[in-house]
Amino acid sequence: MTGPHALKPFLLAFPGPLRDRLVAAVLSGEKVATTGLLVEYEAENEELPEAGERSALIDSDGREVAVVEITEVQVLPLGEADLRLALDEGEGFLSVAQWRGAHERFWHSEEMREGLGDPGFVVDDSTRLVVERFRVVEVLRLDG
Repeated sequence: MTGPHALKPFLLAFPGPLRDRLVAAVLSGEKVATTGLLVEYEAENEELPEAGERSALIDSDGREVAVVEITEVQVLPLGEADLRLALDEGEGFLSVAQWRGAHERFWHSEEMREGLGDPGFVVDDSTRLVVERFRVVEVLRLDG
């Protein structure tokens, strides 16, 4: 990525229909939080994001569609995920169980296990999550 203020990419899910849905939910203001696994950061030797950090929201075509600013970062066990988080994810979840079911399907997917280098990877109540809350500061493009 080039440009005067090359922002690091803000990636939701893997490219495809799920990412498209999540990006649309961010742009509409419905999605104000996202949840990842601490082990993902460890696997990629990546530092956790910090409040105030800005990134470029990337769509499935690899285009920057918006600038988002992290407002809060929390690390917590999966067992402590609450309804506020489920609702803030902006995917229409009405309960923690719904939210968790969808996330477990994603975290237990082949793509995810491959990315972590652990074909048998599973989450449980003690699995550490990284919850990022954010806001859109600028929409870069809406065409497409």
